[in-house]
Amino acid sequence: MLFSRSLKSVIPGLALACAGGLLLAGCDRQSNEKVQAKLAVECSTIPAKVGEPDCGKQGNEMPDFTLVDPSGKKLAMTSLKGKPVLLNLWATWCAPCVAELPQLDKLAGGKLKVLTVSQDMQTEKVADFLKARGVKNLEPWLDEKNDLSAHYDIQTLPTTILYDAQGKEVWRVTGPREWDSAETRKILAPVL
Repeated sequence: MLFSRSLKSVIPGLALACAGGLLLAGCDRQSNEKVQAKLAVECSTIPAKVGEPDCGKQGNEMPDFTLVDPSGKKLAMTSLKGKPVLLNLWATWCAPCVAELPQLDKLAGGKLKVLTVSQDMQTEKVADFLKARGVKNLEPWLDEKNDLSAHYDIQTLPTTILYDAQGKEVWRVTGPREWDSAETRKILAPVL
């Protein structure tokens, strides 16, 4: 009987403590409302499913790597700040990567810089590969030493990362995606 009376007096206190903890856990004082709303729209599932945006690395800086094309032309990735960048890591031997190329090529003609970077070991064939598929807006950038793959710890191709105009990561997609869909336009809209 003593046990049941003392338990009855403790239960309301425990319930109040749990409720307070849940309320505090739901507050993110480090993020403003706009960031929290943006996160909810862009990252509907965490961990993200294949082909869906993942905001787990949101806010990370664009890495300071220099890419090269088959002719030897160089591009410092950080020089792209000032415009949103969609970085796509792909390979000629990756069927889902190749299937995305026409859609990414269409995206490349607008306000968004689409930067496709080949992860092929035989880099000399990348430019001809793109040309043979009628790609007009994508440049044959190469990651000769696979520095980007190591930096992003890439396990799956394609992997695509969206950076805002300040060079901060917004989200990334692992695996293929329909880049010309209404849903994709919706998740790209905040940076355009």
